[in-house]
Amino acid sequence: MKKKLLSAILSMTMVAALLAGCGSTAADTAAPAADAPAAEEAAPAAEEAPAADAAEDTAAAADSGEQSAAPAEGLKVGVSMPTKDLQRWNQDGANMESQLKDAGYEVDLQYANNDVQTQLSQVENMISSGCNVLVIAAIEGSSLGEALDMAKEAAIPVIAYDRLLMDSDAVSYYATFDNYMVGTVQGTYVKDTLDLDNAKGPFNIEFTAGDPGDNNAGYFFNGAYDVLKPYIDEGKLVIQSGKSTFNDVATPEWKTETAQSEAENRISSFYTDKDIDVWLCSNDSTALGVENALAANYKGKYPIVTGQDCDIENTKNMIAGKQSMSVFKDTRTLASQVVKMVGQILKDETVDVNDTETYNNNVITVPSYLCEPVFADANNYKEILIDSGYYTEDQLK
Repeated sequence: MKKKLLSAILSMTMVAALLAGCGSTAADTAAPAADAPAAEEAAPAAEEAPAADAAEDTAAAADSGEQSAAPAEGLKVGVSMPTKDLQRWNQDGANMESQLKDAGYEVDLQYANNDVQTQLSQVENMISSGCNVLVIAAIEGSSLGEALDMAKEAAIPVIAYDRLLMDSDAVSYYATFDNYMVGTVQGTYVKDTLDLDNAKGPFNIEFTAGDPGDNNAGYFFNGAYDVLKPYIDEGKLVIQSGKSTFNDVATPEWKTETAQSEAENRISSFYTDKDIDVWLCSNDSTALGVENALAANYKGKYPIVTGQDCDIENTKNMIAGKQSMSVFKDTRTLASQVVKMVGQILKDETVDVNDTETYNNNVITVPSYLCEPVFADANNYKEILIDSGYYTEDQLK
């Protein structure tokens, strides 16, 4: 275990120079533009979860010396996840359930099949069944108002998990990754790979963003666009389709098929006789759609393709040269932080947050804890994903 942890630490150090440390504050984390719709991402259909023993190792490392034993007997935590159809939510739910149970809590874990009414009903049942804390990854951030009102009336704290719960003062805390930084990592990768400060250009670029109902999607898009905007303004980067705003390029429900159809339309309309140099995708499910469209309809030079989540199929595509990079957000780290926050809430301790200014849900600014993303590509995926125990070699064959 010590070797595994040391390797993981060293691998993260390799990429840390690109990023501000975990715990960015509003001073170094920009919010999305006022008209940018909310929220993030997910990934393609679930296959195999990361190695279970690695998740336990990571949880133990996160807890050592920091999380005191909680008097957890008889305490119940409700965990609401949006869907089982995307790999990352299966991993988030499994990691959360395992670590909460290890901490001694009873856990009510529910998946809502991407149906808002199902999630609303499930959360209301969690409240009625006596859950002491709720952890909610919302399908749509503004659609759970009735359940949140119930939680507030019952004095049940609510942690928004990786998607901000909107339009309610019943949200106690928000735990996520630094979502604007996710976009800046993608944009910086493109800038550095093309050497935009020195290369003559012009280069052609297209964008595919995420679900307009997901609060994180605007942060991802704006983080990337803000890095690349100076080069777009000077004409070094050219968007042949003219689709340059979040609303132009948003992908409802992050669906692979929707992203593929839109990419096919743009390829046939604008790139029959031109090369695409970059296709900046906000996450892996949309990247997979773009990659499918490129394989079916594009004959030019293969572009840089970005993603997020390091899903299995996308990681295989990185190894095969069909995707350039993917931002890695280790859900074991996020789950460990949320388990720690649950314990702090139930013991009436000060809850760890590192951002109290950025995430306003239209009613209140929600105290937040932001974890740090890194990126993986064909050069470092073994250190980032395999040596850390997130995947095994066999899962990526």
